[in-house]
Amino acid sequence: MGDTRKFKKKYQTPLHPWNRKSIEDEKVLVKEYGLGKKKELHIAISFLKKYKDIAKKLIADRTAQGAVEKEQMMSKLIRLGLLSSGAKLDNVLGLELKDVLERRIQSRLYRRSLARSMKQARQFIVHGHVAIGNKTITSPSYMLSLVEESSLCFCSASALALEDHPERAIAAKEVKAEVTKIKDKIVESAKLESGNLDADKIGKIDKTAELLEVEKGVAEEIAKEELENSGTEE
Repeated sequence: MGDTRKFKKKYQTPLHPWNRKSIEDEKVLVKEYGLGKKKELHIAISFLKKYKDIAKKLIADRTAQGAVEKEQMMSKLIRLGLLSSGAKLDNVLGLELKDVLERRIQSRLYRRSLARSMKQARQFIVHGHVAIGNKTITSPSYMLSLVEESSLCFCSASALALEDHPERAIAAKEVKAEVTKIKDKIVESAKLESGNLDADKIGKIDKTAELLEVEKGVAEEIAKEELENSGTEE
């Protein structure tokens, strides 16, 4: 007769599914994070809502049991990399959907420049090329903890484990090209604003570009910040 148990859904769908703004916002996130279905987005939204609701409840709970539950929830969110060490309960309410999506194994694989795009990162995972230590992961939605992220790699049996694999070599070249492009763009805009740059500023930009080859997505923000700081010091 089969299994008679009725499994509970792990996510909730929108109460107003035909809201135009929500549909457009969802399309942007699906494209940005290479999601296969909107179901994956709804799971992330439900995950975030769940812990925000718990936080609201625990803020008003002054009992000993409430303190225990608070400690358990905070330690879990810190372990998942959603909160920094020493964060308070109010910080849970400040979490955004992108914070959750960034902790998916698909996002972390791309951010660490082990894939050329979010779509390619998804393909590597689904095809069984990605592992955490010795454990193969085939779900792109897997939430990666900080400890697990340090052991994120390609499976030893996969051809992608070789650093000279064509796909990995192309990805490395694209990262360097992106960093160079960002650096040139920052230098050019700085020249237009201040007329010229001294050797010290250019050296700082070069150093920033080298350090950011792993995380190309934040290269522009950090390089701009260093330029602004160097300008205020003068």
